Amino acid sequence: MTASAAEQRAVGARVRQARTAAGLSLRVTAARIGVSPATLSAIETGKTGASVTRLRSLATELHTTVPWLIGEQRADDSAPPEYRAAPSAGTRLPRPAERRTRDARPDEFGSPKSWREFPPLTIDPVLAAAIDSFVETGYHGATMRSIAARAGMSVPGVYHHYRDKQDLLVRALDLTMDELHQRVRAARLDGANGRERVARVVEALALFHTHRRELAFIGASEMRSLNPADRDRITASRNEVQYLLDAEIDTALADANRSADHARDAGRAIATMCTALPQWFRLDGPSSPEQIATAYADFALALLGLTVAD
Repeated sequence: MTASAAEQRAVGARVRQARTAAGLSLRVTAARIGVSPATLSAIETGKTGASVTRLRSLATELHTTVPWLIGEQRADDSAPPEYRAAPSAGTRLPRPAERRTRDARPDEFGSPKSWREFPPLTIDPVLAAAIDSFVETGYHGATMRSIAARAGMSVPGVYHHYRDKQDLLVRALDLTMDELHQRVRAARLDGANGRERVARVVEALALFHTHRRELAFIGASEMRSLNPADRDRITASRNEVQYLLDAEIDTALADANRSADHARDAGRAIATMCTALPQWFRLDGPSSPEQIATAYADFALALLGLTVAD
């Protein structure tokens, strides 16, 4: 077992320990962080890794910290027994005074409007090189040797951090879905009614698929390259985003007393026009991501028959 696999299992064990200490079920915790129970189970058993974004969500919901989850926070014997880690872990969960409630959680992107902001991704050089390689040559055209060369590392050095090329693909797609879920949910909260929430969700989808077009391109083109278990898991995660959009469409149509006969067809058409953006959008093109996002929100409302007058 490689070092990265061992670390993955250790993080998963800490997640399960924290969840148990918090008195939360697998299903409830999964719902709170916006993933399926199967995904959370895979994290806890070490079968899949957890991105920084997902670790932050878990830390908040489980009343702990990211350093504790990744094993960088040392034990404190003064911690109350109910928050003390198992002796083998050598670390502790935060004391009650360190807890943050779900309602008090700050916006994941720093401010109420920051779901529209896209700072550079903070990822390790190997994953960054893999993403570039998958975009340039496709998953099957990339090799661990070519990824290592692009990252400026030795091949053994790459294998120290990632089990194989499949692990890199899974990490890239998990990163994609983590950020997409966070942004879509933040955008949804920015709408005052169903119509506004539809517009905000579509805007968030369009912004993500233009600003993060490399990740989105891989998500659109390489699902077939995933192993069956991860393909099913990530497909379920994608469906969750679609269901969220569908729910807001239903609300908007009901508010406007419009027919919902073709709501599901419209929802899929709207999502598809956003996911197709990486195929043609270029940052040096005539329209900016923000202009595209605003236009797509208008297109979506027009398709649903929800004009400004409504």
